[in-house]
Amino acid sequence: MKPLRECAEQLGRALVIVLLVPAVAPAQVISLKTVPIASADQFLIFPSRNLGMGGVSIALDDPLLDPFVNPAKGSMIQGAQLFATPSFYNVSGDGGAGRALPAGVLLSSRGWFGGALLSLQQIEMARQLVQPIFFRPQGAELLSEKSSNNIYAFGMLGTRLPGMNASLGGSVFWAGLDAVQGVDLLYAGSQSIDQSGHMLDLRIGLYGKLGEERAYELLVLHNRLDMTHDVTYVEWVFPDPVPPDTLGPIEPVLDTRVETNLDRTNTWGLHLSYVQALSAPGWQIGGIFTGNWKTHPKIPNYEIMNIPRDPGDSFGLNFGLGVSRSLDETTFGIDLIFEPIWADTWAEAAEPDTSVSGRVIPAGARTVENDFSFTNALIRTGVGYRLDIIGFQLGLQVRSIDYDLEQIDHIQESKRRQNESWIEWTPTWGVSLTFSEIELRYQGRVTTGTGQPGTAWTPVGTERLLAADAAGLTDFIVAPSGPLTLQDANVGAHQFSVSIPIQ
Repeated sequence: MKPLRECAEQLGRALVIVLLVPAVAPAQVISLKTVPIASADQFLIFPSRNLGMGGVSIALDDPLLDPFVNPAKGSMIQGAQLFATPSFYNVSGDGGAGRALPAGVLLSSRGWFGGALLSLQQIEMARQLVQPIFFRPQGAELLSEKSSNNIYAFGMLGTRLPGMNASLGGSVFWAGLDAVQGVDLLYAGSQSIDQSGHMLDLRIGLYGKLGEERAYELLVLHNRLDMTHDVTYVEWVFPDPVPPDTLGPIEPVLDTRVETNLDRTNTWGLHLSYVQALSAPGWQIGGIFTGNWKTHPKIPNYEIMNIPRDPGDSFGLNFGLGVSRSLDETTFGIDLIFEPIWADTWAEAAEPDTSVSGRVIPAGARTVENDFSFTNALIRTGVGYRLDIIGFQLGLQVRSIDYDLEQIDHIQESKRRQNESWIEWTPTWGVSLTFSEIELRYQGRVTTGTGQPGTAWTPVGTERLLAADAAGLTDFIVAPSGPLTLQDANVGAHQFSVSIPIQ
């Protein structure tokens, strides 16, 4: 193991903290990004009617997605229906790919409503630049290293509250995860990484109407991620102790070791929204407020910074205003969202150490501190047009990320500030066919402005490693050592939907 001082210096140059809190539903779980990583759409498993319109949601209902976001909105379900939503995604530049087949049912009666979903998913790992292979035929690739399987399950139950024109619902979402996209590249020089764990998302929601033209909703959620990474390393080492009968130079031997890392993230969230009709026919206006508090009690000891640490916590807010128009065959919507986020991360000394001036830093004290302040913004807009049984959608989502970083290194007794900003562009499209007994829908999107980032001070040949540390993950905080560089990569996603009413 490297000396603590050397590790702390390395940590100060590139502190990588990956926060594995997948965004189960838009807006209610606020994502964190400090580098323009090309994240994949691993959790794009729920059906949606507005995905092709840029995902507009504040002042425009989405009868397919809304019950999965707020279970109380399951009261909007009409009758019963079966559905399947095959989805596919791909990250350019060998960044990984995945495919899933979710299927489920939504049910509604006079007083109760509910639903369930089950999905199987196959994930292809991102290709590493260097894949150490020992004792393996040339060109052979283990099946477990090529792809992994995940399973997702969702259940919802709610009731209409008598005399209140409101509904109350609860939902449980569970994911059995054998792989999270990009984690296979978190451990440089490893022989293999065996991932295992689960994610649990609990929600309780309230949805009601005030007359015919006003509606409100309240949602409380709790999300927990629990993952284990068993990382295998194969290394050349010198025997210790040396055999007593050894003659001549001591030759190194291959040694295999397995390192177990735990990953824990907990999220509490609150979401409020209000929508009302305007005097002009077909127009609605709405607003949202969302708050997330995240704690990260355990982050793995990645190869890039091998120091035990308490990663910290984060707090994010989400203020949004939306307008929509639904009249005749045309639907239009736009969302404007502002996201201030604050995050604190740090490293702790595993044993007493001394700063450059001779000050003693006791074990458990902070050696490096990172304070992030975000002022993010998001615009979603889209239009839909229906011509008899055929519907078309076009949309655009633009996300601006801007943050300030203040980093304090207590060992080097130094302080620095850095500002980074970029814009991610996501055009969307969709087409649908609606018949009396079946609805067919296709929606797609591609995200540009992201990729595989490095820094201007990163040694040549390591940019890909830094970028891969968060590929495919929704939340992550990286304290870059210098101005960011970017090798472009695009993320494409496609979702098909088949819905059949149950007579």
